[in-house]
Amino acid sequence: MNYQDSIKSQLEAPKHCLNKSIGVVFGGISGEHDVSIKSALTVINALNIGANKDLFKVLPIYIDIQGQWWGQDIAEKALKKGSKLELDSLPGSSKEIGLKSFPIEIKNVDIWYPVLHGPNGEDGTIQGLFTLMNKPFVGSGVLSSALGMDKLAMKAAFKEAGLSQVPYKGISTKDIREEKSLEEIIKRIECELEYPYFVKPANLGSSVGISKVKNKIELINGLKKASEYDNRLVVEQGVLARELECGVLGKSKMRASVVGEISFTGEWYDYETKYSEGTSQPIIPAIISESVAEIVRKQSIKACNAIGAEGMARVDFFYDDKEDRLWINEINTLPGFTEQSMYPLLWEATGVPLEKLVANLVSTAQE
Repeated sequence: MNYQDSIKSQLEAPKHCLNKSIGVVFGGISGEHDVSIKSALTVINALNIGANKDLFKVLPIYIDIQGQWWGQDIAEKALKKGSKLELDSLPGSSKEIGLKSFPIEIKNVDIWYPVLHGPNGEDGTIQGLFTLMNKPFVGSGVLSSALGMDKLAMKAAFKEAGLSQVPYKGISTKDIREEKSLEEIIKRIECELEYPYFVKPANLGSSVGISKVKNKIELINGLKKASEYDNRLVVEQGVLARELECGVLGKSKMRASVVGEISFTGEWYDYETKYSEGTSQPIIPAIISESVAEIVRKQSIKACNAIGAEGMARVDFFYDDKEDRLWINEINTLPGFTEQSMYPLLWEATGVPLEKLVANLVSTAQE
């Protein structure tokens, strides 16, 4: 029996979810608002097909860019548009900022399924709200979501777990506001790391705010760009390597997918490359030895355990095939579900189609 057949046989469709109301919440106050809508459309469609139609009643809930929650009527408009709704199209919302009340429909929700990417969605905030509601939800809890979102905290957890990483430096934006402090930081970075670097906000996803820098001027500009998004920054050593990804599914028992690779046309895998057609190509399974694939799978589960992630996660790696060196890059505890997203593609190649994948994710929420 090959690996795909082994995993497929372990994941049977849940039998205890009959007539459960699933609240799929999406949108949110984040730069990844539109990606969230596209992911939600994929998830909702999958929950409404095949055997899932008899298992679940799906209730879409939309959070606009001001933080207001909207029920099914408005949510379906956002899904149909495929991008954020303009505030003047929402009844009475133009002057409303922040959560004022919940849609009345949420009282009927049995299980929450968050499809919120970036800050205020996968960083523990919405997970804390669901915990206060005393309702089960798909994905990781408060602490593990926060650790998975904050790259510096995540890296510290990975280091403690003995996972190999590329060299990096953590930077606070308060230290780069003064010219003298900025010069000292640059000297320290240039002394400890070699160009090129990747400069990243600590708490954003989808490559938002990230710059690849090759010299001092680009480093200064990259630090300033990243500081527009977060007060904590990461400067990583650039490496010439392939980008491998692995999906993890489960709670009491975690399973890893086949390993995939991202091939892209740009200089690096930035936001535009991730979400523009024809600029990146998934290779699933990745053309690597089975021994390397098994190491990636084991380290993916180890990474989840390091931060306490559960339910679902996508774990990303750098692999230098010439030197046979593997570094963990990051973990995403609420991966995308668009048509181009790796997490559902990895599981489909493992023998778990989208319909079965979302059903199993809902099932893990009740463990």
